[in-house]
Amino acid sequence: MGKGGNQGEGAPEREAPIPTFSWEEIQKHNLRTDRWLVVDRKVYNITKWSSRHPGGQRVIGHYAGEDATDAFRAFHPNLDFVRKFMKPLLIGELAPDEPSQDRGKNAQITEDFRALRKTAEDMKLFQSNHLFFLLHLAHIIVMETLAWFIMAYFGNGWIPTLLTAFILATSQAQSGWLQHDYGHLSVYKTSRWNRLTHKFVIGHLKGASANWWNHRHFQHHAKPNIFHKDPDVNMLHVFVLGEWQPIEYGKKKLKYLPYNRQHEYFFLIGPPVLIPLYFQYQIIMTMIVRRDWVDLTWAISYYIRFFVTYSPFFGILGALLFLNFIRFVESHWFVWVTQMNHIVMEIDREHYRDWLSSQLAATCNVEQSFFNDWFSGHLNFQIEHQ
Repeated sequence: MGKGGNQGEGAPEREAPIPTFSWEEIQKHNLRTDRWLVVDRKVYNITKWSSRHPGGQRVIGHYAGEDATDAFRAFHPNLDFVRKFMKPLLIGELAPDEPSQDRGKNAQITEDFRALRKTAEDMKLFQSNHLFFLLHLAHIIVMETLAWFIMAYFGNGWIPTLLTAFILATSQAQSGWLQHDYGHLSVYKTSRWNRLTHKFVIGHLKGASANWWNHRHFQHHAKPNIFHKDPDVNMLHVFVLGEWQPIEYGKKKLKYLPYNRQHEYFFLIGPPVLIPLYFQYQIIMTMIVRRDWVDLTWAISYYIRFFVTYSPFFGILGALLFLNFIRFVESHWFVWVTQMNHIVMEIDREHYRDWLSSQLAATCNVEQSFFNDWFSGHLNFQIEHQ
């Protein structure tokens, strides 16, 4: 049969052209019941799948109607593995005449940031020192052991009790910084080992929930200091932050508290009660409501260990009061460290900045020193961390 003849059976079918979309169309799909996002110029419909997203539907929903390329790369260590789950969600791509960035985001900054990240990866700056993290864990265990030894040797007098409480508060704070690194999957090459160690540190050493922490913290990094998206700036009407919120509250006349005096009552409400009351209630309720039995088991193992260790010295009620005093001290430590590199920066509504600009606008570094590095768990390098 000549070239001009009919095609025979078995000839390959032509693939249908993939649909193309404009940013104007994509930005309409930013509702809870209708979510699209863009990664590497590919358009994905995540509406139904977002409820199964391992990081939670809120964090991925924060990028609905936007380009999520840099966030996608920042949150997923194994990009090839994750892309396998994205194939069924693909519905099209950006039209050829559309820019890669939405809403006029600075394309040059984005390109420069990606080049910088690639350089850092090539220089192996993201490779962790396993000995460092082993020593970090070891010094926490040493403090836990020392605290018990003081009580066992000196008894439960005021001085031994206070000394033990401050040692345990230090151990708790350092466990918090350590679990942060494991929670970011930044210690081991495999996510499985990071997650397992994360559950051990935050669960067995602190009595908290890894999934609760991931749910909150990933949202924070996705949209730092953005109202209604970053849970770390949700102050439950107790405080007002930034420049926009006080004005908005004034217009709506929401006078829950005398905000003109919040700089005074902050010391009575913020540091003292954040961990002992708010976080503990939220953590326990989250594990129960979501039936997170694995994290609940890890948390229970912490409380069993604590009460078995200290009830012989104080009794059950005394051990409970002792535990809350430890968390009272730790809460001050946690608040000062976590607020000094975020709250002093811009806190506002969504401005749809590029990834780098949004991170830099919301964070700052704190002076480096051996003590500051240890005291803050190296979160004084907040810009690099973001």
